[in-house]
This record gives sequence, C-alpha cells and structure tokens, in this order.
Amino acid sequence: MKEQNKIPTSKVKRAAKLISTGAKLGGNYVKYYAKSVVGDEKEAKEQLDKDNADDIYNSLSELKGSALKVAQIMSMDKNTLPKTMIDKFSLAQYSAPPLSYPLVVKTFRQTFGKTPTEIFDTFSKNAVNAASIGQVHLAELNHKKLAVKIKYPGVADSVHSDLAMVKPIAMKMLGLKEKDVKHYFEEVENKLLEETDYELELKQSIDISNGSKTLEGVFFPSYYPELSNKRILTMDWLEGMHLDQFLKTNPSQETRNLIGQRLWDMYDYHVNTLRAIHADPHPGNFLFNENGEIGVIDFGCIKHIPEEFYHQYFQLINPDYVNDDEKLRKLFYYLEFLYEDDTKEASKFFFDTFKESLLLLIHPFTVDVFDFSNEEYFNQIYAKGEELSKSKDVRKNGAARGSRHILYINRAYFGLFSILNQLGATVKTKTSFEF
Repeated sequence: MKEQNKIPTSKVKRAAKLISTGAKLGGNYVKYYAKSVVGDEKEAKEQLDKDNADDIYNSLSELKGSALKVAQIMSMDKNTLPKTMIDKFSLAQYSAPPLSYPLVVKTFRQTFGKTPTEIFDTFSKNAVNAASIGQVHLAELNHKKLAVKIKYPGVADSVHSDLAMVKPIAMKMLGLKEKDVKHYFEEVENKLLEETDYELELKQSIDISNGSKTLEGVFFPSYYPELSNKRILTMDWLEGMHLDQFLKTNPSQETRNLIGQRLWDMYDYHVNTLRAIHADPHPGNFLFNENGEIGVIDFGCIKHIPEEFYHQYFQLINPDYVNDDEKLRKLFYYLEFLYEDDTKEASKFFFDTFKESLLLLIHPFTVDVFDFSNEEYFNQIYAKGEELSKSKDVRKNGAARGSRHILYINRAYFGLFSILNQLGATVKTKTSFEF
C-alpha cells in the first residue's frame, strides 16, 4: 500500500482538497451522462459509483482525522450509500494508506526524544494497520509482542474545521436546520476530540479492561503507560482475525453463535454495570479466533451514560412503558422526541412515528432468542429509515430529534446489530437492566 509523506493540516489546504475532489466528482457525472446516452445505463451507473467512491475515499484518506472518520461511519450504514461506496469506505476501518516511516520516527523523536529502535528491540517500519486517527506498528520488547499506535499529526487541531466544512453539506443532504443539529454536532465534535486524546484513551482502556475481567471469552490487551504519551499508545499485541478474514474461514454456526453471545453479553455488561459503552463498534476494533474468543483493541470512543438518563432511556425496552401510551409519551418528552411547543398535529405525528420505529428497533429485546441473520428484519429497518428520510412531515416539524446522549448509544447498538447480522448469529437477548 502506498505510504503518505505528509498530511494537509491547515484549514486552507484541507478545504482545497475537498474542493478539488468536488471537481473530480463533477467530471465523473459528465462521463456518466455521456456513457448513459450511447451505452448501457446500468453499466454507466456502476462505473459512476465506483469512480465517485475511489475519488472520495482517496481524498478523505489523504486528509485522515475526522474527515476519514466520516467515511468509516458511513461504511456501517448500508441504507444510504451504494454498495461500491460501502465496500470502499470500509477500508477506513483498518486499511487506510499509512504514513511513511520517517514521519513515524519524527513523532517518536518529538515525544520520547528517541527513535523507535532505541526504545524497542524490534519495530516494523511498515504499519500493520492504518485507520482514521492513527496507525499501528508491531514491536517487540523483552520477547513480548506489542502493538504501538501512532496518532497522525494535526488530527486534533483539524476536528473543528473539518466538521464546520461537513456540517452545511450534511444539513443540505438531510434537509436539516442549524438549530436541529447543533447539539448533535457538539456531541460528535467532543467525541472526535476524545478519540484524538491518547492519554484519555490510555486511561479509558485500563479502566474498561480492568472492569471487564469477569467476561468470559473476551480478552483485552495490557497497556504500558511508560511506553505511551499524548501521540503514542503501546499495548499488548493480540492475535486474531478481523471479521471479514474470520468469516472467510467458514466458522461453524456454533462458533458464530458463541461469538455473537459474547459480544451481546459484553455490551449488556458495559451498559448496565459500567454505564459506559464502546461507541465505535466497527469490525476493525474486534479480533476473532476459531475458539470463539473476542479481542477488543480500541477504547478511544467511549460513551459514558449519565445515571438519570440511563434509567430513563432503557425504559424504552420496558413492556410497562411500551404498552402504556401515557407513560411512553412522558418518556418521549424526557428523551426530546417530543417538544412542549409542538402543535397538536406534530405531537401526534411524532408520537406515532417514534412508537412505530421503537417497536421495530427493540424487537430483539422483546424475545428470549433472536436470529440476527434474519434479513427481513434488517430490510424493515432500512425501509423505515428511507421512509422517514423522505417524509415531508418529518422535515416540516424538525427532522433531528432526541437527546444528544442518544446519538452514540444508538450508534453502538446499530453497530452491534450489524456485526451480529454479518456473523449470522443467534443470540439469547437477555438484558440485566432492572425494570
């Protein structure tokens, strides 16, 4: 894979890169229209999607940071993008173009005052994995294999300006208003800034892994504060395969179910015991093996759930609330699905809409066992999402609703559901939440 020798860090250079990408996309559409007139429309559309996916991904890969993080997040949403783009953007999870070794050495000199080979017995010059915020190198010290994660330069400084460039585009595409999305963008910005803080990630990683020792079949690396700093994070090297590699080994249904159950139990434990959820659940953050064990390797994005909000939010899976419109309506007000100043018509519309969506989304929680290979269930979710995105009533009365705390909790569960779907796992969907 081709390495990068530099990353655009100034606002002007990053904006210029996005503008030049927009020009390329315009050229792609010109070629598409020309080909569709004289040739096969389907073939021309497929080529357009491929060209757009390549150009957008290449641009975001060069920018890295929060710009590339957007591609990573979009790759998890199979409802909004062509398959070509989903496949391409999924590379952002662990296979982005890495920085060159001289830049890695420069980072070590700036933070440790030493080169990697002066600190470790061995250190791979080529990155083993590269994602949106940093890349990983394999090292060895005192016969122990280590994973050394190095943050890309400038990623923290560019978060605010990157989101400022993305926000108007997102609002236009989704038909949103500034006042509707302000608190969501604040939540996203805060979480992205946390992900660029390796000192915070070190603390969160130690806290979560120490708090999860009772989980069976889930393992975490040990972390080394003396070999870590604000731009470098050192931990044990964990053996295992990413999800796509694991599935190519054709694991048995029993193993798929075992892994699915352990993932479900881990999320349930983290939410209901630790009040903290792994809010970046893309497949690149997990490693699997043939014994059905799971390695968890990234705690940069953790959503800590406020106590009062926790007790209110998870009433959404409580039958006493779901089957009682009066209780459910009060809960919707608390969760900001409904507003006090809504008109009578808007209030009825959003209550009915959110209740219908809720009954669909919580279905796995309402049964003892759920088969996540059920494509009909996921197709219903995608269809409902598409229906709401096109609804004039939704846009007219405020498209973005819900507390800011919901954003990353929902993202975590959608990511979990997606992994379980890819595994084709059947899971006992019990929860330790006490109604």
